[in-house]
Amino acid sequence: MAEVTKSNSFEKTQNRYGWFFISFALILIVIFLLYPIVYSFYLSTTETKGMVQKFVGFSNYARLFKDPMFIKALKNTFIFLIIQVPIMLFLSLLLATILNDKSIKFKGIFRTGIFLPAVTSLVAYTILFKMMFNSGADGMVNKALMSMHIIKEPIQWLLDPFWSKVTVMLALTWRWTGYNMIFFLSAMQNIPDELYEAAEIDGANKAHQFWYITVPMLKPTIVFTTVTSTIGTLQLFDEPMNLSTGGPSGTTTGPGNSLLTLSVYIYNLCFKYTPKFGYAAAVSYVIVIIAAILTVIEFKVAGDNNESK
Repeated sequence: MAEVTKSNSFEKTQNRYGWFFISFALILIVIFLLYPIVYSFYLSTTETKGMVQKFVGFSNYARLFKDPMFIKALKNTFIFLIIQVPIMLFLSLLLATILNDKSIKFKGIFRTGIFLPAVTSLVAYTILFKMMFNSGADGMVNKALMSMHIIKEPIQWLLDPFWSKVTVMLALTWRWTGYNMIFFLSAMQNIPDELYEAAEIDGANKAHQFWYITVPMLKPTIVFTTVTSTIGTLQLFDEPMNLSTGGPSGTTTGPGNSLLTLSVYIYNLCFKYTPKFGYAAAVSYVIVIIAAILTVIEFKVAGDNNESK
């Protein structure tokens, strides 16, 4: 009996020390994560007029459906999501497949070179893209296209609503393709070579091996990169803000607000227009809701491994 009591006392002491050591992390999580989440939701149900903060319930959320700027930002964000993300992930998967080939020499150099844009300074690369996609005839891209007789006159890359979106998509693809490629490449190296050898003996060519072995084995990685890319695109801020030249209208959201995304709109509501923190918080929760819905859909489309067993 004495031994049991002593054992229980020792366990209680261990638990006490354990809670003591993790309490610092818990306090930081509550202060810097949980409290901002709860307070931002409360803020989304308020309206600030001068120094007075008034509770308005869910009127900020109802107001979203009547706000043309919010609709424009939502539309632009989904254009980037629907077009740019699939192209980027396909290129990442293609490059990973090519660089996973054991017959290719200097693979390390190619992998590093393709991944390098992901660690490049945002300001440096946006300045580079602005120089390359200069709308004049002296712009690097326009000059190259005109010298090859692909176009007859300069394209207004950052001054036209359509081409400004294309420029941002190219910038995003250049920056994040190598980042996602690393995930695919790591997953491919964990696929047993015996599967490919057996398929080759059975007469499967490279295309069949890719679609019936590589892609199914990469399913968890494809879901992961799709979810993270979706969330990142819904939060898209840096590239539209830094690449935008404003066009003839002089706005900072691109010509005709073509580069106005949800995150840029939140920034404008807080710091550019008359501050409306409650309404901006409501827009930010729309991003959370959309991200959650799309994540659930992506998991459902991918299927649950546990159900298939």
